[in-house]
Amino acid sequence: MTTTTPRLGTALARLLILAAALLGTLLAVAAPASAHAALTGSDPQDGAVVVTAPKEVNLTFSEQVAMSADSIRVLDPAGRRADTGEIRDLCSGSVVRYGVGLRAGLPDGTYTVAWQAVSADSHPVAGAFTFSIGAPSQTSVALPDQEPGGGLVGALYGIARYLSYAGFAVLVGGGAFVLVCWPRGASVRPVQRTVVRAWLTLTGATLVMLLLRNPYTGSGELSDAFDLAGLKSVLETKTGAALTSRLLLLGAAALFVAVLFGAYTRRTDPKEKRDLVFGLGVGGTVVATGIAGTWALAEHASTGIQPGIAMPVDILHLLAVAAWLGGLTVLLVALYRTPSVDRAAVERFSKVAFASVAVLAATGLYQSWRQVGSWSALTDTRYGRLLLVKVGLMGVLVGIAWISRRWTQRLAVLPSAEGLPSAERETGEEEGTEVTAETEEAEETEGGEAAASAPDVDPERAAQLARQRAAVATARRKRERDADPERSGLRRSVLTEAAVAVVLLAVTTVLTATEPGRTEEEAGRSNAASGPVAVPDRPVDLRLPFDTGGVDGKGVVRLSLDPGRTGANGLHLYVERPDGKPLDVPEIKIALTLEAKSVGPLPVAPDRIQAGHWSASGVQIPMPGEWRIQVTVRTSDIDQTTIDKNVKIG
Repeated sequence: MTTTTPRLGTALARLLILAAALLGTLLAVAAPASAHAALTGSDPQDGAVVVTAPKEVNLTFSEQVAMSADSIRVLDPAGRRADTGEIRDLCSGSVVRYGVGLRAGLPDGTYTVAWQAVSADSHPVAGAFTFSIGAPSQTSVALPDQEPGGGLVGALYGIARYLSYAGFAVLVGGGAFVLVCWPRGASVRPVQRTVVRAWLTLTGATLVMLLLRNPYTGSGELSDAFDLAGLKSVLETKTGAALTSRLLLLGAAALFVAVLFGAYTRRTDPKEKRDLVFGLGVGGTVVATGIAGTWALAEHASTGIQPGIAMPVDILHLLAVAAWLGGLTVLLVALYRTPSVDRAAVERFSKVAFASVAVLAATGLYQSWRQVGSWSALTDTRYGRLLLVKVGLMGVLVGIAWISRRWTQRLAVLPSAEGLPSAERETGEEEGTEVTAETEEAEETEGGEAAASAPDVDPERAAQLARQRAAVATARRKRERDADPERSGLRRSVLTEAAVAVVLLAVTTVLTATEPGRTEEEAGRSNAASGPVAVPDRPVDLRLPFDTGGVDGKGVVRLSLDPGRTGANGLHLYVERPDGKPLDVPEIKIALTLEAKSVGPLPVAPDRIQAGHWSASGVQIPMPGEWRIQVTVRTSDIDQTTIDKNVKIG
């Protein structure tokens, strides 16, 4: 048997387009998380020491956030509420700012500001910082160690998000594959089961997300999932309305699935079948677009720049992903469970997939321009490093997809290469090999008639013969399935492609819960540009959270510089766990830099006093200005990180 190798020029051109589309998919699907809100400023600033008590505390965010009555809490050194509890909306134009009033007559000491909100892309965000009145003091405030949207509730919510994307892709892509590429597949039982299970997965995941939404954005307690008051408040939010709308649209999708696998398979008149295909195509497109819109209207595409363009682009992107990956899933099921899947169906899906990746290329490039930050964010942020991991996986997928396309082209030319008419070969393939609902029923009827026609046969013997016949039939179908080497090669490549796609979807799910590089850099630049202002003859008190990534790698560095002015200063540094207890680390390094005058970095070698306490005396600050204090924390032989903060020295 001979096969024809695809022409190199055509294959290479298509490979380049596919690579561009996959890169666009990577950037666009990962980028949605760039809508996460970040705290870009506060008044008083983090670590500031003020002479008199302010009347209120103001917080500035990178984008619009949803605030509740308890979103901003100010706690005194003893852990008591120091705020009035009335959140004030101070937003003006593009500036997103909220504040809370403080009680009168607050004594000197260190105050903790704890805040929690929901960003416009539906992700919970939270944080805390301190400022001091008069002089820093010890504080007994213990903040929760769990990050917003974390813990068991966060894990379950993330799994539900993953399953909802996967269910949507297979539901929409599977239905499109049957209507456009393989109409005869509507009567194939494995295909029916795959699409129905996708509907069940998407519906179940949406219900789980709706129930978990309240604890996910609030307490983090799983028991609050059944709090009716919390569920009512969720339904009043944009995300709650989107999830409810998705459930209603899934009701219409259930009708579409029932007609596709019911009335459509029973139609015999060609004209009636064409009319039904047209109706299913139009109705299915409307429902699929509506379901995709529940993501676009409630999450990332609805925020940031050009939301009016970004939302329809995001819908197109999701539909293209579904047509490609969902169709790929159903094709994989058909190749493994239905040996007689039409070769023409594989060719048609190849064209649909090619059109889908072209749409992904265009929409992905736009989304990447809109939401991806600077090139430095690829290596300097966790989001960027995850993105690089995904780039490597995408490179693997590009190669596998190209191999699948070569096998598809070989399938297309194989009949002529063997000298047999295509219709004759397909007719020969179709005889007695397809596992449809009708053939399964026929086999059951045939077995029942055989048992009825032999009343003298022992029932146990009859059951044994039935099992043997079933085993022989299964073996025959497997031999027919494996007889075609091109088809076997296509099955293997499609299976590998689907496996890589599953891993990519998992990485994407992690990316959507990670603070994006651009937002992180913008917040960093804003914080670096501000920094606390030192009061003469008062120490500068800094609070620097850190995470080295290893075991016991999270904590807070509290640094005090006394008197916080030019000349000799005393430095005390405390390393604490998130619960406020001392954390004993093997090494601490400190460096001072005055970038405006090109001074430094000036190293400071503190001495370990006791567990979690380091000190240095005679730290010389030669001139006033905005100094950057860098602290390197090493928590193990291989885990360390560097954190920094700008302070103004008078």
